[in-house]
Parts: sequence; C-alpha cells; structure tokens
Amino acid sequence: MSDVKNTALAAEGKRRIKWAERDMPVLRQIRERFEKEKPLAGHRLAACLHVTAETANLILTLKAGGAGVALCASNPLSTQDDVAASLSEDFKIPTFAIKGEGREVFFKHLESVIDTKPNLTMDDGADLVSTIHNHHTDLFPQIVGGTEETTTGVIRLRAMAKDGALKFPVVAVNDAKTKNMFDNRYGTGQSTLDGIIRATDVLLAGKTVVIAGYGWCGKGLAMRARGMGANVVVTEIDAIKALEAAMDGFRVMPMMEAASQGDLFCTVTGNIEVIGRDHFRAMKDGAIVCNAGHFDVEIDVKALREIGGEPAEVRDSVQEYKVDGKRIYLLAEGRLVNLAAAEGHPASVMDMSFATQALSCEWLVTRGVKLTPTVFDVPGELEEMVAGLKLASMDLSLDTLSDAQQQYLESWRHGT
Repeated sequence: MSDVKNTALAAEGKRRIKWAERDMPVLRQIRERFEKEKPLAGHRLAACLHVTAETANLILTLKAGGAGVALCASNPLSTQDDVAASLSEDFKIPTFAIKGEGREVFFKHLESVIDTKPNLTMDDGADLVSTIHNHHTDLFPQIVGGTEETTTGVIRLRAMAKDGALKFPVVAVNDAKTKNMFDNRYGTGQSTLDGIIRATDVLLAGKTVVIAGYGWCGKGLAMRARGMGANVVVTEIDAIKALEAAMDGFRVMPMMEAASQGDLFCTVTGNIEVIGRDHFRAMKDGAIVCNAGHFDVEIDVKALREIGGEPAEVRDSVQEYKVDGKRIYLLAEGRLVNLAAAEGHPASVMDMSFATQALSCEWLVTRGVKLTPTVFDVPGELEEMVAGLKLASMDLSLDTLSDAQQQYLESWRHGT
C-alpha cells in the first residue's frame, strides 16, 4: 500500500527514528498518554509533511492515539528514504514518499493519502487541503478539521478563509509560540546554515550574507550567520520588521541594492520571485543563492535558466549557472536547502512543534464539529502545556507568584 524508494533501507531508517526520539521527550510523554487514552480512535488522518525521522515520531504518536494514519511528502527533496521505508515496513504506516520525486509522482502520492478517506488532515504547505478543496469536495461533510505546520501554508489558508473558500476548520500550528519562536527561529537558523555548509563547504566568516525576510525564520538565520562571522544584510517589505532588523544591528536595503554586494543569498519570505532576473545579473562572480522558504518559488529559477542556460552539477545539491560570464551557484534547485542538503531541524526543537501538532489534533476531535470553517490559533492552554513539559525535560522550573503578588496584579486599587 506504500510507495517508497527501497524497503531494504528500513533498518537504517528505524535507527534514525529511534535516535531522534531520544531528543523528543515532550512528544514521548504525549505518546505514552495517547497509548492509554486513545483520543484519536476511529479517526483517519492524512498527513502531507516532510518525511524525516522527527516527523516519523509524530506519526507514531498519532497512531498510538488510535488514528489510522497515511503519510505523503510535502516536498520532493526533503524525504529521508530510509525513514519512509521504516514507517512502511516496521510500523505498517502507508507511506508515499520518494526523495527527488517529480511533480507527477508528488501529486499521485497526495491522491494516495486522500484515497484513505480522511476525516483529519495535517499539512506542511497546505497542498493537501488545497487538493481536497479543488478535487475532493465530497469529503467535506466528514472532515472534522486539519492542522497546518508552516508559514506558507497558513498564508494560503487564511486567504481561503477570507474568501469564504475554506470548508473545514484548520489550526494554525505554525503561529503557535511553541512553534514559530523556537522551530522557525532556532531550527531554521541552525539547519539552514547546516545545509549551506554541507552543500558548499563555504566559510561564512567575512562573507556578506543577504537574507530576504525578517520573520522568525529570517531572525534565526541572521542571528546564526552573524554568530559565524558573516556580515549580514536584511531585505524587507515590512517597515516594522525592517526597523527591528536595523536595531538588531543588521544593514537593511532593497534586494536590488544588495544584489551586487552579497556573497550568499537566502530567501525566507513565503513569496514568489524574491530573487529574479535583474538580481542575478547584478550579482558578483561566485554568488551562492538558496532558499529556506517552503516552496521553490522564492528564487526565479526559470529566469535563471533562461539567462544562464543549462546548469552544471558541480557538487551534490549545487548547480552552476553562467550569467554574463559570471558564475552563480544555486543550491538544492531552489527548494528548502535545510532539508534538501541536510537533515532539517534538530529533533529537540521539533519536539515542541510536533507535540503542538498532536495536541491540536486531539483538540480538534473533541471540538471540530462545533467549529466554524476558518483558521484557528492554537489554544493557550496547549501552548502552556507544551512549554511546561519542555522546561521540565530540561530540568528547569518557573518561579511562582505569592498571594500578595497575585492580588496586586489582579487589582486596580493599588497605587504606585
């Protein structure tokens, strides 16, 4: 029932899954409770996520909770083939994911998980929800709701809700503080540089690194790049974020101005054509260009191919284009460099994101039928639960208010 690259890879995949589990104590505690209580019993969940060892631990938690789960890849280059094999062979979870799969196979795999007739969805980029809305409207009556993992997907879903097109409730897990403040900032910051360095072996110290976008992902990447000695430039369209970047000590300028100065460019915006034809022509010889946003649309690869011709594969995940006699290096075909050229976020930070995913699913099955078809924030009590469990796992504890302090905070009668 699965479609994976090679089932013989399962043993290595299982080792990788178990290794990640060591660093996911919050999700492990939730799984232990799910095994006892079975809050998802009787539900069928279709998941379109990056097929990694960390994701595998989320899927196993959902299965422990009683859900019937089917999984496909949310990005053609992010799949870890050994993990996909293990999920299919060792854990009997229908898995449809092959690293490097083309567009046709990608959508075939989406259809495969939809064929399981889910009443819950879990997305990383909203491709699953979009496909159901475009081609499987017959499923609407049975779908309780869904969750969304990434910024790009939440943007799409909020647009659907605004237009009245969204037909079932979706929880914006990406917007949870236990996700974006940690996964997006610390996970993307570290794993993006990991992917860049694995692909290129470049020394960042002394380089000018141009980061497009200063959301949580951009903040994390800028912080880590500066920590490795880079001179960081930020490009932004939002005045508040641009001001924040400037006050954090980074240079801020338009991409057209930055294009001739940068040694390394990375997009983290969620928008299309952030780096395009004119930018490529302005870049210096040897410029490296990559993307850490969800879809491969932030870099105009079509324009680069038109002016640079067929690329040469000079290293794994590195294509060399010749533009006006200059060399431009594109990493991971413009797809997520941290997953295509490395292993994605460390398990310890995904622990919180995926714990929030699991708890959001539980919340949906108890309330979904009463919810309007729109995008919901993660309930505050779930955020507090995840943060508290994570602190405990790190042997950290909070201070507590005295009765007098609590009364002071709740009263308006106290003077200065």
